[in-house]
Amino acid sequence: MSKETEMLIVELKKLLSGGAAHVGVKEAIADIPFELLGEQPHNIPYSIWQLTEHIRITQLDMLEFSRNAAHQSPEWPEGYWPQDPTPKDKETWEKTVEEIENDLDTFIELLESEDLYETIPHGTGQSILREALQIADHTAYHIAQIIIIRRLLGIWKS
Repeated sequence: MSKETEMLIVELKKLLSGGAAHVGVKEAIADIPFELLGEQPHNIPYSIWQLTEHIRITQLDMLEFSRNAAHQSPEWPEGYWPQDPTPKDKETWEKTVEEIENDLDTFIELLESEDLYETIPHGTGQSILREALQIADHTAYHIAQIIIIRRLLGIWKS
């Protein structure tokens, strides 16, 4: 692996995990009271729960697409969004949070082990680099929405 590719992987890992130009998922959803996860302040059409679960589903879809030719993506848009604004219970919430972290770790392992630029054989021109950038971009977008909701609820740190 070239020095440039190694440097790119280091930067992609930072981008995927947050902490450089923006907070990561873990920080964005830390210490949210369970009873506020389903709130939709000021007519916002989604809750923190829905955004977080959407991040999980979408990230998993991109991970599975990247490594599994037999993977079938969910139907758009209903398969990517939970209908209920509130998680069923605390265990469901905790499982979603854990799966986001575990799936990201798995994607980073893939990122470190594959040729970033090689076209994914079962795709239509995508590469691991493109999927990494797409996961980072998509997640950052929804992290910002989570933080806006937290600010509206008065539960963001600044």
